[in-house]
Amino acid sequence: LDILLMDLPPGTGDIAISVAQLLPAADILVVTTPQQAAAEVAERAGAIALQTRQRVAGVIENMSWLETEDGQRIEVFGSGGGQRVADSLSKSVGAEVPLLGQVPLDPRLRENGDNGTPIVLANPDAPAAQVLRTAAEKLSVRARGLAGMMLNVTPAGR
Repeated sequence: LDILLMDLPPGTGDIAISVAQLLPAADILVVTTPQQAAAEVAERAGAIALQTRQRVAGVIENMSWLETEDGQRIEVFGSGGGQRVADSLSKSVGAEVPLLGQVPLDPRLRENGDNGTPIVLANPDAPAAQVLRTAAEKLSVRARGLAGMMLNVTPAGR
């Protein structure tokens, strides 16, 4: 297993702690929105890494802005949350935690996801697709902490 992405509920609840105990050598990718309240929750979630000895691979800011047809950016949820989280976590962990990307609002992202085709394949030139591809490229050059490890997990339904 090279990469396992798990979309967990926001915050520091039992699920996040259980996953951290199950995969103690895993890296955490923190996702937030630009809102201050969301950024605070994301910082707390990222801080779990200190307690569980996990590394924070980076921060992704989702729903960063909405681009209108005339090219204007509307920051529906404010701005700066992703960078605030990255800066705060960098101080907490004592190492740089990069802001890997800011993903703009794009209905195609949801539509393609619902259809089972990632936006990076269906609309590779879309701004959201470009940001996601760049973030994936940044993550792909990191050392893979789980590479070659056997995981004590069983697929659901078996």
